[in-house]
Amino acid sequence: MEQVAQRSLSSDTTLSAISAGFAAVLVGFASSVAIVLQAADAAGASEAQMVSWIGALGLGMGLTCIGFSWYYRAPVVTAWSTPGAALLITSLHGVSLSEAVGAFLFSALLTLVLGVSGAFERIAARVPLPLASAMLAGILLQFGLSIFTSLQTSPTLVGAMLLTYLLGRRWLPRYCIPLVLGVGFGASWLLGAVHTEQLAWSVGRLQWVAPAFNPAVLLGVGLPLFIVTMTSQNLPGAAILRASGYGKVPISPVVGGTGLAGLALAPFGGFAFNFAAISAAICTGPEAHPDPTRRYIAGIAAGVFYLLTGLFGASLVMLFKALPEAMIAGVAGLALIGVIGTSLAGATAEADSREAALFTLLITASGVSFFGIGSAFWGLTAGLACHGLLQRR
Repeated sequence: MEQVAQRSLSSDTTLSAISAGFAAVLVGFASSVAIVLQAADAAGASEAQMVSWIGALGLGMGLTCIGFSWYYRAPVVTAWSTPGAALLITSLHGVSLSEAVGAFLFSALLTLVLGVSGAFERIAARVPLPLASAMLAGILLQFGLSIFTSLQTSPTLVGAMLLTYLLGRRWLPRYCIPLVLGVGFGASWLLGAVHTEQLAWSVGRLQWVAPAFNPAVLLGVGLPLFIVTMTSQNLPGAAILRASGYGKVPISPVVGGTGLAGLALAPFGGFAFNFAAISAAICTGPEAHPDPTRRYIAGIAAGVFYLLTGLFGASLVMLFKALPEAMIAGVAGLALIGVIGTSLAGATAEADSREAALFTLLITASGVSFFGIGSAFWGLTAGLACHGLLQRR
């Protein structure tokens, strides 16, 4: 049995799936690592403890990506909670690191209970697929637009990547994104846009911080962290799996698993784990592999690269900072073009849901935020209200 599984894994592994996993980690890590480091600083973490945060997050994301993708044979990609990290930046001032760890554990416990009880999956199942697709399209729209805003600021670099994408789609569609990555690295290097003078490879270490449970901090930090992670990360992440054709993957066990990972790694800096949204879309799209049943390799590859980011956390923080922002934006946008198109098609496919889907799309894409909760939640809420009202009419 083990030999059969090994042969299946080997035969399913492709360069396009591995590159999709790498692109997902590149985009997810580079786009928000600065926010995580700011959150660690707000908690009073030392430089060594900041490295521990990156190590714990990389370890948690890596193990959950590999485990869930392998078990369910689907590209189940997890991530840290970027909105949660942004929330921590403003809410941890005056809070000790031990109290912050207590809040992380409280949030992870609530996540575990929600997953084990199956309540999250029941909530997610009530969202119509056109609205889920519209929310996904709204989340990804800015990434598609960033291709052309970056083209204005870095025409040579992004232009070379864009041309590579078009030629690759014409003649080598399976290897399109790997070619874009290669050209992006090469062009950045030739243009002198990669600043490697301060790079030094070193292995990070996890540092334990004993938790302290302050009721005011649990309610003022832990509970909002849980709510923001559920609404701004897990709902869009579950929508991405559904909209990409992986509706058979049970959502609640994955949510519970991320809560369990949080309980284990919170004392080391793993403040919140959840379904990935943007990076997951890269692994669930056709660029990862034309056959949806073989895209799980992209999720496993993402897990391996996340483990490496955790192991070499200190070095990779500097490496990602050394890459030009235009390259990161170009890779993200080009890798997501196919998913954006599929999401838009799904959002507008049913005439009865089209107006509600457009409300969801526009509000989500607007980026509005109320009460610390991001636009994805408000877009979906408005879309559901519109859908219920119009259906009743």
